[in-house]
Amino acid sequence: MTTENIYLIGLMGAGKTTIGRQLAKALGVPFYDSDKAIEESTGVDIPTIFEFEGEEGFRDREQKMIQRLTQIQGIVLATGGGVILREENRRLLKNNGYIVYLQCSVDRILERTRRDTQRPLLQTDNPKERLQILFEQRQELYTKCADFKIDTGMLKTKTVVTRILEEYKAIR
Repeated sequence: MTTENIYLIGLMGAGKTTIGRQLAKALGVPFYDSDKAIEESTGVDIPTIFEFEGEEGFRDREQKMIQRLTQIQGIVLATGGGVILREENRRLLKNNGYIVYLQCSVDRILERTRRDTQRPLLQTDNPKERLQILFEQRQELYTKCADFKIDTGMLKTKTVVTRILEEYKAIR
């Protein structure tokens, strides 16, 4: 069963928001970013949620948001990098849309995120080591969830969007 929804999963910095926006534009559908939606609904940024509620508190909020967003039909959704950690999120995404795993090397992600202070999980003395650990913890879940996987490390955004659209249209 295919729906109109496309969900983008992958580590932070893999390009979910950038690619999601262009994908939604190409399809003429609304674009949502689950992290932005959480910030809008709470009135505070993600680092503040992490600071006051910890990662578990954030994951609770994220799960509620995923429940809400997966009920909307005809959207492109960029999810947070850790969305796949909870089985309920994986189930909701799987049952309500087409999941694209944007894979990217740790080195490339590090390059893209090194000046970004809005990523709580990277506020550490060794962000590369943290990214490597996250990659190893999440890789299998991303792969199992995905209907399609594409490496975003070296491809231009437009190329990634084109390939996703080709793959998506082939199954519809």
